[in-house]
Amino acid sequence: MRLINHVPSRPNSVFLAALPFVLVLIVYSIASDLRLTENPQDKLLPALSTIWETATRLFTEPDRRSGDILLWLDTGASLRRLMLGVGISAIISLILGMAIGLLPFARSGFASFVAVLSMVPPLALLPILFIVFGLGEVSKVVLIVIGITPFMTRDLSQRVLDIPAEQLIKAQTIGASSWVIALRVALPQILPRLIANIRLSLGSAWLFLIAAEAVASDVGLGYRIFLVRRYLAMDVILTYVVWITLLAFVVDWALKTLSRKAFPWMEARL
Repeated sequence: MRLINHVPSRPNSVFLAALPFVLVLIVYSIASDLRLTENPQDKLLPALSTIWETATRLFTEPDRRSGDILLWLDTGASLRRLMLGVGISAIISLILGMAIGLLPFARSGFASFVAVLSMVPPLALLPILFIVFGLGEVSKVVLIVIGITPFMTRDLSQRVLDIPAEQLIKAQTIGASSWVIALRVALPQILPRLIANIRLSLGSAWLFLIAAEAVASDVGLGYRIFLVRRYLAMDVILTYVVWITLLAFVVDWALKTLSRKAFPWMEARL
C-alpha cells in the first residue's frame, strides 16, 4: 500500500502530535544542562525547573509596588487590544470583501487599492501611527487593523467571486434584490471563510501587537518581554512566550469549535 493511503490510528495520531513537543523539551534540557554544567550562572538557557518556578511565581505572586499580578494584568491588556483589532478587521474585511465580490463598481474602485495596500509592510508604518494617533491604545489597534485587513479582504472577495453564477442568477430570477442576494446567498457562504481568515491572521495580529507594545506601552505581554530582556531574564521571557503561544492556541481552538458548531455543512465539505 502506498504511504499516502496509510492513516494513523487514534493512539498513533496522539503520539505523533506529542512527539515534536517532547523532542523539543529533550533537546532544550540537554542544551541547558550542558551550559549550566559549564557555567552555573548562565542565564541564556535556564533549567526547566527554574522556568517552572518562575512561571508559578508570575501567575500567583502580586507585584510589591502595585499589588497586582503583573502577568494577568499584561494578559488582559494585550487580549483587549488583540480582540478589538481583530474584531474591527473582521467587520471591515467582511463588508469590503462582499462589496468587491458582488458589485462591479466596487470591484473596479477598491480591488486594486486593497491589493496594493496588502503589499505595504505594516511595521514600517508604526512610527507614522505613533505620530498620528499617539502612543496610546489607538495606534496599537490600528496597526493590527492595517496589518491583517487587506489580506482578509482579498481572500473574502475572491470567495464571493467563486460563488457559482447559477446561484446568483436563480436568486435574481425569483426577484431577489442585490441586498437580499448579499444577505441570503453570499453571506452564509463566506462566514465560515471569515472565521478561517481570522484563525490564519492571528499569528500576524500577535506579531503586530507585540511589536507595538514593545515600542510604546506601559503594560502588556510584549512590553513585559522587552522590559526584562535588559536583565537577561530568560526564565521570565520564556514563560511569557509559552503563555502567548498557549493563548493563541486556545483562541484558535475556540474559533475552530465555533466554525464547526455554527457551520457543520462547511466542515462536512472539507
